Amino acid sequence: MRNLVYLFAIITLLISCKSKKKTDEAFKEEMKIVLVKPNEVENIKINRAYDLGKRLLETCNTSTFKVFSKDEATEKVIANATPEKIATTCKKINLRNGKFLSLDLIDIKFNPISEEYYFRYNIQFEKKLFKRELFVTINKENKVAAISTKEVKTKPL
Repeated sequence: MRNLVYLFAIITLLISCKSKKKTDEAFKEEMKIVLVKPNEVENIKINRAYDLGKRLLETCNTSTFKVFSKDEATEKVIANATPEKIATTCKKINLRNGKFLSLDLIDIKFNPISEEYYFRYNIQFEKKLFKRELFVTINKENKVAAISTKEVKTKPL
């Protein structure tokens, strides 16, 4: 009787281990964020990311910020994009990079789980000493879910 209980426990253990491995592998497959071509993305998403990113960076040139509406951005982005915070960030950017000129799309990535698109732009400034990139996240409702800039360190030759 004791041997039968041990055999049953070992078989149960083996079956449970195998099923977990398969679900982990399937989950990793689903988690992959894929690179997408611009022609595969809806124009409204591309235009929303570009327009709001450009509007935010032009604030640094003009010192006037038009607050995002509820149709354009999520509540979290609206709450974080206050004129005071943007003015502080713009002051730092203007000292290091100079006047904002334009945005160039680098790539678009898609997260199939959250159904979000991640746009990455190269920001062109007057001063070419420091390279900055703009990251804009658009959710499935075509609203900006996140927006940020980051200084990219140049790679040595």
